[in-house]
Formats: sequence, C-alpha cells, structure tokens
Amino acid sequence: MKNKISILLVLMGFVSLLGSCSKLNETILDESSVTGLTEKQIADGTIAPVYANLPSIYLHTALFALQEISSDEAILPYRGGTDWGDNGIYQDLKRHATTSNNANVRNTWNPLTQSLSRAVSAISSLQSSKDPNATKYLAEAKGMYGFYNLLFLDLWGIVFVKEDPGANSKILRGDEAVEYLKKVFLEVEPLLDNTTGPGRLTKAGVWGLLAKLHLNAAVYRDRYAASFTFKPEDMDKVIEYTNKIISSNQYALSPDYWAIFNDDNNTNKELIFAVDQRAELNGHNRLAYFSLSGDQFPLPAYTGANGTDGPGLGPDYYKTWVDAYAPLDPADADPRFYKKNVVVDPVTQQACYDAASYRVDRGILRGQQYGLIRTAGVFEKCPDGKFKVGKLFNNTRNRPTTPVIHTEQINFSTAGSDYSTGFRVLKYEFSQKSVSGRNFGQVDIPIVRLGDVYLMRAEAKMRKGDAAGALTDVNTLRTTRVSGGLKASALPSVTLDLIYRERGFELYWEMQRRTDMIRFGKFEGTWTEKTSSDKNKRVFPLPQTAIDGASNLPGYLKQNPGY
Repeated sequence: MKNKISILLVLMGFVSLLGSCSKLNETILDESSVTGLTEKQIADGTIAPVYANLPSIYLHTALFALQEISSDEAILPYRGGTDWGDNGIYQDLKRHATTSNNANVRNTWNPLTQSLSRAVSAISSLQSSKDPNATKYLAEAKGMYGFYNLLFLDLWGIVFVKEDPGANSKILRGDEAVEYLKKVFLEVEPLLDNTTGPGRLTKAGVWGLLAKLHLNAAVYRDRYAASFTFKPEDMDKVIEYTNKIISSNQYALSPDYWAIFNDDNNTNKELIFAVDQRAELNGHNRLAYFSLSGDQFPLPAYTGANGTDGPGLGPDYYKTWVDAYAPLDPADADPRFYKKNVVVDPVTQQACYDAASYRVDRGILRGQQYGLIRTAGVFEKCPDGKFKVGKLFNNTRNRPTTPVIHTEQINFSTAGSDYSTGFRVLKYEFSQKSVSGRNFGQVDIPIVRLGDVYLMRAEAKMRKGDAAGALTDVNTLRTTRVSGGLKASALPSVTLDLIYRERGFELYWEMQRRTDMIRFGKFEGTWTEKTSSDKNKRVFPLPQTAIDGASNLPGYLKQNPGY
C-alpha cells in the first residue's frame, strides 16, 4: 500500500470464513509469532492486509464484470463461438439472468468477505497498539470496514455488522443499513488526514464515500421501489461532502483526461481514493488487455503481451455518444472519447516507431486497427531498426487474411460474436513497467476521483432544483478536459438525463455504470441482448456457496428475492 507499508501477515493470522459466508471468524496468532517486532512493525503489518484484496475485488472478472457487463456499457459474447464462454456467465450477466452459482458473483463476494474480516481483525488488534500511528490506522480499518460494507450494500443489498470479533455478524438491510454506514464513516472521518492517499483511505476519501452513500440512499433504502424518492437532506449532504473535497484545494481536475489512467497515475491530483497498483507493489489489474484484440501487442518488449478479445462496447451506450454530438463524430467533439497515438502513412498504411515512443491508441477503438506486426512470434523491424507498425490481421485466431476491424455490431449471434466484433475500450494504459505485459497493469484504479465528485455535486444540485449550479459543475468538468488540442464545448443547459449522459461519458469502464443506471431508473430498460424488466435484478444473488456455508445458522443468509 502507499508509503511503503509492508504486507506483513503478523498478528492477523488467517481469516476463517464460514464457507465463504460472513460469519467472519478470526484466528489470531499467539504472541510468540510477533516476538522481536517493534510496535510500528506490528501496526503496519496489521493495517496492510486490510487493503491487500482490493486488486482482487476490482479484477476484470469480479467487480468490473458485475458493474459493467450487467449494464448497457459492455457486452461479452462467446468469441468465435467458444472463447469467453465460461458456461454462459457473461451472457447471463448481460441478460439479467445471473444465478447464485455465477462465478463472477462468487469471485467478487469471496475477496470482499475476506477483506471485511481482515478489517474486523485489524480493528480488534489496533485497539491495544502502543504505536503512535495506531489511532489513524484504527480509523482506516474502520473506514475500510465501512467501504467494504458499502460495496455489499450496493451489490447485494446487505450490510454485515460485526463489532465484536467473538460474535456472529448481524445483517442489516434498507434504512438500517444506510444509517449504520453513515455512523461508521462519521466516526472515523475526524481521525483521518489527507496525507496518505490515494492508495489509503483519507479524510477526503471518506467524504467521497459519504457522498456516494447519500447520493444512492434512496435506492438503498427502498431497493425495489417503482420510483426512488431522493430526500433533500440526502442531497444536502452530497453537496456538503463534495464541497469539502473541492474546497480543500488538495485535488485538481486533470486537463489531460488520459493521464488519469496512465500507469504513472499514482501522483495524479485527480485521484482521491484508488486501488494502488504501482509496480513496486506488484500491481496486477488486467483492465488494459481485457477488451483489446488478441492481435494487438502494445509493448515492443513483450511478444506475448496481447489483448484477449474480451468485452466490446455496448451498441446502445455507443449511440449516446453519436446522438450527443451528431453530425460531428464523437472523436472530433469530446477529448474523452478517443486519443490517437498510432499514425501511419496514408498510402503504405505503415509506420516505424522506436520502443520508447510507441503507444497504442486509447479510448474507444473503432474500425481497422493498427499495431506492431508480429510474424512467427517476432516483431518485424523497419530498415532503420525501429519497429514496424501496420494493419492488424487475426493471426492469433488462425485467420491471417481477416483484418482486425472493430464494428459497432456486437451481440450473441454467430456474426455478432466473432473475434473482431464490437468497438473496444483501452482506457487504462497498457503498462509500460509491467514484468509480464498484459497481466500486471500498474494503473491505479480510481474509487473516488474529482471528476466524479463534480458530477455527484451537479446531480445533487439538480435534484434540489438548482439547475444553474448543476450546469456550472458539469461545464467546469467538460471544458477542463483536453486531448490533442480538442476541448469539449460547454452545454447551454442541463437536465437529469444530461447529467446521466455526462456520467456515462466521463466514467465509462470505471465500474459505476450499473449503480448509475439503477439510480436514474434505466436498469429495467431494453438494450442489446437484454429485455428483462425484473426489479429483483437490481441486486445480485447471494452465492450459493455462502448460503451453504452458513447452513448451521438457519435463516442467517437469506437469498435475495427473485433468485
């Protein structure tokens, strides 16, 4: 984690989860195992595991899959009829037909329960620590306990209360859950500072989480409502906490939109709270390679570091860009849509790049793709020794005459699920420092960032009837972003639907789309390969493994309605 906190599993022991459910039993190591360690080493080793599972939670096959593929923003068919089949789990997510045995659901639940348990163990241990940092570490552990519960509330509609390590956790839902999380965050906020982020929870990070909690409180209080009632007092709190972040002057909007997602983004002033993925911490997010073509090799140093032909951009989501800027192409109207890095000769369709300067295109990738030409496992060179770049073909798919042309059409039909179908997304930079290329991305993954803060404040103002204030916030964000001399124009007016659209433009691929769709009343709509209007699907099923693991506690884990 940040500030060189070592991941020492001292004092923590291994957390025993009752069949991966949430009875949250801990086994603490005896004192002999920490003999010779200083109080600081023990405290550092106690807080570090609280953060250690964040990369696993934010994995492409965990939280990303739940938040993006269940929405209109991403779709993952059986590529070529076989790849990414995985027993239909991605197709089920898209169709809102997910079951309690879905691996993506389980892969998110398991590291979350373990992280929650680690937080509880850390809270218990730090209460008796004599280290000067113990008070702040204790507040961090409690804040992270609240954050993990906030994810449980958003995804499954439940919160686990476990303040006594020796007792079973209690499950809260609805208004009780919201009020409990408010209490947790408000207790720790005064004890935190703003010097250890973005990889650790700070005062501003808690302000951001409180803003998210209040913004979504109408949903969390009455999950299956026909329409949500956004209380003015909740919107006042969103404005209060976002004001605190903005007026602190510690954070700044990044004019270069893409710099927020570069692999050296740990020091980017826009990040408030993030999953720390720096190289020295063995960062391993795979968000860069997940969507790219299998014939796109972004790193000259690695002939095996390619994309995986994963999810494509949902056509219905893409249409929101087209509709917003017609007759202009979105790439010519909004710097957040696309960044061109590879330029080829218009006649030869080729170019030569040295390794240090070569970068693939970023953003939403459409049409014919260009990249390093790889023959027999080796990148071709130009006469001057630079790397040759040209049209890509589906060589890795044994289709060497079929060009990699990404099309708008993507669905579960045979034609719509071929390897090149669907526009692709490369928002998080393909890491330049990675020891193995695709599998170890070093981009910090934003959890709370300033762009989102401005949009949360705009939405809260709009829901309170302050359209002028909302418009100012939206336009401040839009007109700050630049790319290659392109700047988005200011909007003349704003509505809630336009704020929803702006959130889609600003925050795509950042694991927020499902939550936004539910809050704005869009989640029961119809889009490519999805017609379900079942309100029960606003939350996911509890994993069957968790329910089975808690079978010795009758009624403890009750499956969500509709599953």
